[in-house]
Amino acid sequence: MPTSPSTSRPDLTADVSARDLGTDPGAEILLELVDDEGVTTGTAEKLWAHQQPGRLHRAFSVFLFDQQGRLLLQRRALGKYHSPGVWSNTCCGHPYPGEQPFVAAARRTAEELGAAPALLCEAGTVRYDLPDEASGLIEREWNHLFVGLVTADLDPDPDEVDSTRFVTAQELKDLQAEKPFSVWFRTVFEAALPGIQEIAGRDW
Repeated sequence: MPTSPSTSRPDLTADVSARDLGTDPGAEILLELVDDEGVTTGTAEKLWAHQQPGRLHRAFSVFLFDQQGRLLLQRRALGKYHSPGVWSNTCCGHPYPGEQPFVAAARRTAEELGAAPALLCEAGTVRYDLPDEASGLIEREWNHLFVGLVTADLDPDPDEVDSTRFVTAQELKDLQAEKPFSVWFRTVFEAALPGIQEIAGRDW
């Protein structure tokens, strides 16, 4: 997919350093920037795109269910630079520039959880601007939503995932009342709900 030249990157002077990304200091992770219609406009370095005021970029969120209709949640690893130690949906992330969101969602789910989806369906898109007070970062994302099934045993990457849990709709509500969740969880969950109900039933 052709893109315009990469956006220039200023010095990273925020409290969050490249070291906190869990990458080599010289490594650069690029995201795909988009306009308000979701059309690719270029690329930007990952951390810079998440610093205030934020740059709108492409992302994905995955919701996988087991055969009993329970949602797979993950608690993000404590070492992650963004939203460490909070509960969130099955998997979320950013496609590589030029990578199809469906491919990225399946790839990243397998990388983080050690199990590829047995079924993965598109469930629309949602755009949001959500600041994270804990980190000072902001999520300005054009997010592609996916819903599906997981049947294989999980083998999570400890650098990405602290723990996992399958929950019913009521158990999700109880957990949300007790534990912190990612700032984007409610937004992407509500946007994906029609697709979730098609896969997991009207109880959701």
